[in-house]
Amino acid sequence: MIPAFDSATGNLPPGEHMATWQEITERYGYTPWRRHLLDGMLNALRLLRGAGCKRAYIDGSFVTAKPQPADFDACWDAETVDFDSVDERLLSFANGRAVQKKAFFGEFFIADSRADPQGTLFRDFFQTDRDGRRKGIIVIELENLP
Repeated sequence: MIPAFDSATGNLPPGEHMATWQEITERYGYTPWRRHLLDGMLNALRLLRGAGCKRAYIDGSFVTAKPQPADFDACWDAETVDFDSVDERLLSFANGRAVQKKAFFGEFFIADSRADPQGTLFRDFFQTDRDGRRKGIIVIELENLP
């Protein structure tokens, strides 16, 4: 279940919040633009599932109270992934991840790769806002995607 936003920050409360695809679309697909972003996200998540990925983490302004997010950010668990089967666009990080943004309308990172010079992993990096406050992210198990 996706909890209510923190009224002071517009973020989810700290933690990893499990959600189904249906819960995600019902909560975050309330405008045509957000539904467009969800279409790109679903396409990428299906490709990751096809490569053996079991779980992804959704972050960015998309999972906040912001009415018009520019895109979404996601990272994925690589533990069971066959990297030879991963769509090359999901592994393209050049030019600010331009290929990913064009194909999927958001950005994808490997959850256990370094997000900053301090070595913070993306899964943890996503759980802190720009002001250093803890915030929540969405976790989705990919086996049950439509």
